[in-house]
Amino acid sequence: MLRTHNCGELRIDDTGKQVTLCGWMHRSRDLGGMTFIDLRDRYGITQLAFNMETDAQLCQQARSTGREYVLKVMGQVTERSNKNPKMPTGDVEIIVSELQVLNESQTPPFTIEEETDGGDELRMKYRYLDIRREVVRRNLELRHKMALETRKYLHGQDFIEVETPVLIKSTPEGARDFVVPSRMHAGQFYALPQSPQTFKQLLMVGGLDRYFQIVKCFRDEDLRADRQPEFTQIDCEMSFVTRDDVLDTFEGLARHLFKVVKGVENIRFDRISYQEAMKYYGSDKPDTRFGMRIVDLNGLAKDHGFQVFDQAELVAGICAEGCAGYSRKQLDALIEWVRRPQVGAKGLVYVKYNEDGSFKSSVDKFFGQERLKSWADAFDAVPGDLLLIMAGEADATRKAMGELRLEMGKRLELRDPNTYACLWVTDFPLLEWDGEAQRYHAMHHPFTSPLKEDIPLLGKDPGRVRANAYDMVINGVEIGGGSIRIFDRPLQEMMFEALGFTPEEAKKQFGFLMSAFQYGAPPHGGVAFGFDRWCALFGGSETIRDYIAFPKNNAGRDVMIDSPSPIDPGQLRELHLKTI
Repeated sequence: MLRTHNCGELRIDDTGKQVTLCGWMHRSRDLGGMTFIDLRDRYGITQLAFNMETDAQLCQQARSTGREYVLKVMGQVTERSNKNPKMPTGDVEIIVSELQVLNESQTPPFTIEEETDGGDELRMKYRYLDIRREVVRRNLELRHKMALETRKYLHGQDFIEVETPVLIKSTPEGARDFVVPSRMHAGQFYALPQSPQTFKQLLMVGGLDRYFQIVKCFRDEDLRADRQPEFTQIDCEMSFVTRDDVLDTFEGLARHLFKVVKGVENIRFDRISYQEAMKYYGSDKPDTRFGMRIVDLNGLAKDHGFQVFDQAELVAGICAEGCAGYSRKQLDALIEWVRRPQVGAKGLVYVKYNEDGSFKSSVDKFFGQERLKSWADAFDAVPGDLLLIMAGEADATRKAMGELRLEMGKRLELRDPNTYACLWVTDFPLLEWDGEAQRYHAMHHPFTSPLKEDIPLLGKDPGRVRANAYDMVINGVEIGGGSIRIFDRPLQEMMFEALGFTPEEAKKQFGFLMSAFQYGAPPHGGVAFGFDRWCALFGGSETIRDYIAFPKNNAGRDVMIDSPSPIDPGQLRELHLKTI
């Protein structure tokens, strides 16, 4: 080893030791007769001291080094006269006796500091420099710890880690595949897996009983803060289990990670149905750290001459506690906010419940004080509260109300990042109707089992069938989801028929799976967690990019290596592809 210690481990008890350190020159300070250098490595920072009076040549050598030079120093640990309580090594410094420049560095394009002056694109272009920053390193260390503890927990629950193929078959369901042309098979393509779904089910047929994998997955879809074209899943499957068995097992994983990674205990999981989530929160991933549930006002607001309400399928609202004092300017800003395309509402009705018990609303022309009081009672509102109401088509109105609820929770600082509200959302619709394609799509995937009591509806009224599926939601973020799977061929064939597959199409795409079901497939179910999302949640970030060593930007590009990029025409010919 070139060093005896790292830059984060020396303490006052090490005083007097002769040590060798290696690292990067973080910053330097010239104070006349003394020069100080902060030497940085992955583990921390140690101050180096050079004295012009005792060794002028060595001091001049230190002054000639630049930021991010790679240095090796030898010297004696001594107690600092001006200690720095903010640094773990702040009680000591190294009186350097020998300095070696292992490599010089150009001036970095941004400062290697926690509060850097580099923007996102610049730091992504020089990601190898960005990783030197403590904040990025901590994120990657968090990711490492979460992966390690996930493996520990699942190993303790008798799961076995199995790698599944990366070059697989393209299927028409779900998001777009990334495809890989075959050189040896002209005109044919592999696909990169969106998930190892069918393989993990085949492992259950193979009798492995409990499988997991921390696995790369790929989806060619539009990007946002919590999406990347390649991402990582904690992928799991279990045999001979019910839904509750799966949920209990992975509540255990969540509690383990909260305890060992975050130091948070007594995590509680609630369970609500998809229908309840949409009715009360306007979202299938509700943030339940705060109340402000959506209230249906149809019976109290319709048929009173206000056409906006009378013609609406749904009139519903939320109660913002203590907000009756909002000014007209603040209310107008809220109205403009809900009209944004991302929310899509046409407008917003407000009702102020004044401190004196009277009401002031934007619909006073149509509704008297007594009627407004009945609305307030429906919300359990008290003087000082503000009612915010929307009307329109039911699903769209609930979703818009859900967005407004989250925004008000944010503005009122109710979404405490240090509070964790965990729940399972269950009983999703099995299928959703695609009006453009005039067919049903699987809400999760085509191997999800319907609830047993809903199976007779599959051939009669597919839209009413509920799935034996579940999502884990923490603080309004979908961390993962899964289902109990179909494990017998007749039911799987019924599912494919409901999805509009002909028997020939089903056999072509998934014949291997239906064939496997004929050889004693066990009942099984599983779950997959977005590992990047879980890391971001634990790290207190809204973007998963911060927890990926080499992420893509919002356009799906790696600006560091300039990918994707054109390939040589000769390669294209080998792959039987034409030049664009």
